[in-house]
Amino acid sequence: MSLLSWRGWKASLVFVSVVLAACGGGNQSAAPLAGCNSGTTLATFWTSHTPPDSDSLKHIVDAFNKQSTATCVKMVQVPGSETDIAKLTTAVRSGTGPDVYMLDRFTVAERAAAGVLEDLSQYGAQDLASNYVDFAWAEATFKGKPYALPFDTDTRAMYYRKDLLQAAGITDLSALDPANGPPTIDTVRAMANKVNHKTGGAYDVVGFIPWINQGWHYTWGFVYGGSFFDKSGCKVTPNDPKIVQAYTDMFTNWSKSLGVDAVQTFISSYSPPNQPTQQDPFLTGHLGFVISGDWVLGQIATYTPNLKYGVTYIPVPKKGDQPATWAGGWSDVIPKNAKNAKGGYEFMKYIAGEPGQRVYTKETQHTPTIKSLQSDSSLFPGDHQFFIKQLSAAHSRPPLPVGAFYWDQLSTAQDAAVRNTAAPQAALDAAATATNAKLQPFCPLA
Repeated sequence: MSLLSWRGWKASLVFVSVVLAACGGGNQSAAPLAGCNSGTTLATFWTSHTPPDSDSLKHIVDAFNKQSTATCVKMVQVPGSETDIAKLTTAVRSGTGPDVYMLDRFTVAERAAAGVLEDLSQYGAQDLASNYVDFAWAEATFKGKPYALPFDTDTRAMYYRKDLLQAAGITDLSALDPANGPPTIDTVRAMANKVNHKTGGAYDVVGFIPWINQGWHYTWGFVYGGSFFDKSGCKVTPNDPKIVQAYTDMFTNWSKSLGVDAVQTFISSYSPPNQPTQQDPFLTGHLGFVISGDWVLGQIATYTPNLKYGVTYIPVPKKGDQPATWAGGWSDVIPKNAKNAKGGYEFMKYIAGEPGQRVYTKETQHTPTIKSLQSDSSLFPGDHQFFIKQLSAAHSRPPLPVGAFYWDQLSTAQDAAVRNTAAPQAALDAAATATNAKLQPFCPLA
C-alpha cells in the first residue's frame, strides 16, 4: 500500500483524470471497442496509482477484458491517496461513482463504517477468505463481514547507494550486509553524515532523511517496539513511551541535526509534490539511504537498471535488537450506488485473485496476498527474496473504523516533530485524545 516519493501521496496530487483503458457505452450497454467482447456491459475501475504501477494495472484490465464474455472494464486514474477519497465520496453521493475502487486496505473498516462501501457477502466473498494471508483478510473486513478483496502487500527495508557511500570514503559496507543482522541507527547515522554535501550553503546530497518515502510513524514506532493500539482497552496508544522516543530520535532530533529549514528546502527541491517516480532523489543520486518497500525494485528495474545499490534491514536502536518491518497494501472494493456491481465483482475476483496478482507481482515486484502465489519462488527473483522472507514476522496497522483518521493524526504529529513546532509527547498526546474520541462510539470492537 504502494507517500515524498510516496505512492499515494504523489497520486493525491494528480489533478487530471487519465483514462488508461477504454470500453465504450454505458454501464448496461454493449461494449463495441477493441479489447472487449461483444455483448459485454461496462464496469468502471478507479485507481489513484501512478506509473509504473498503473501500467501493470492496465495490463491486468486488458487481460480481463480479453477473456470476459460478460463485463468490459474501463480503468480511470483519479485523485486519491491512502486517506484521501474525496473524489470517490463526492461521486458516490451524486451517483456517478465507479463500480470498483482501489482502496488502501487499512482504511476499509472506516469506509465501511461510514456507509461508503458495499458488503460483499451478497456475492459470496466470505468463501474466499482462506485464499488470502490472514492479516490482509482481517483488514478487508468490518464487524465480521467482507467489504474488500485484498490485492497486494509489501514489506519495508533500507535501500542504500553503494556508489554514494564509496564516493564518501566508506569502503567497508559489511555493517549493511543482512547476513550480519540489522545495522544500528548510530552506524547508519555515521555513514550518512559522511555522504551529506552542500553547494552554496544548500544540500544537494543528503545521506539519510528518516521520514522520507516509507519512514513513517508506524515504521519507526514498530522499530522501537511500540504499540499503537490496546485491543483490550479499545483505545489507540500513539503516546506509548517507545513511540514517543521514536519520534524524538528519528524526527525531532534528526531534523535538528540536519537543520530544520535546510532539510525542508532539500525536500522541496528534490522531492516536490507530484514528482515523477524516475526523479526520486534516491534514484537520481541525491539521497544515500532510504526506507521503502519492495515495489522500489520494480522502479529500479524500469528507470535505473544499472543502479549500484544494496538492501538491508531497517536500522535498530541498539546492536542485538530484532529487525522490524511492516506490511500494508491495497484492496478492491465496490462503492455504494455502483451501477454494475455484479460486473465489478467479476473483475475484482480476477484482479485480486491469482491471475491479476500474478501479473502485478511479476511486473511491479509487490508481494501478493494470495497464499498460493507466495510459495512460487519464480515470482521473487533477486532482492525480492529478502522482502518476502520478512513477511511472516511483519507488523501491520490496526484495522480500525477510524484507521484513516488515526493515520492522519499520526502524520500531523510527525510533521510537527520534523519541523520542531511541537514536542513529540504533546503532539502524540493530542493524537491519542482526538482519535480515541472518534473510536469510542465503535467500542467494543467485534
